[in-house]
Amino acid sequence: MNKAKIYIPTKNSMQSGLGKADKWIIKFEVENTGINPLMGWETSSNTLSELNLEFTTKELAIEYAKKNKIDFEIIEPQKRKTIKKSYADNFLK
Repeated sequence: MNKAKIYIPTKNSMQSGLGKADKWIIKFEVENTGINPLMGWETSSNTLSELNLEFTTKELAIEYAKKNKIDFEIIEPQKRKTIKKSYADNFLK
């Protein structure tokens, strides 16, 4: 049985804006990894581990997983805390 995670990917440290942070990803979990004896790289016989599917909403991702009989785990995004400040606050305290 295929296992997958449904989540919104985090931004890397070079990104500050919130644009394009609304897509949901289905990422399949890697099982039965091993070491390739010829090259020494990590390998797996499951090619689904290389596949990431993008969806516009969480509901579409869940519907796809249920339709294709995929066991899934939903990881809810943490809400970003924004503190509104002004430049003048630096001098008032």
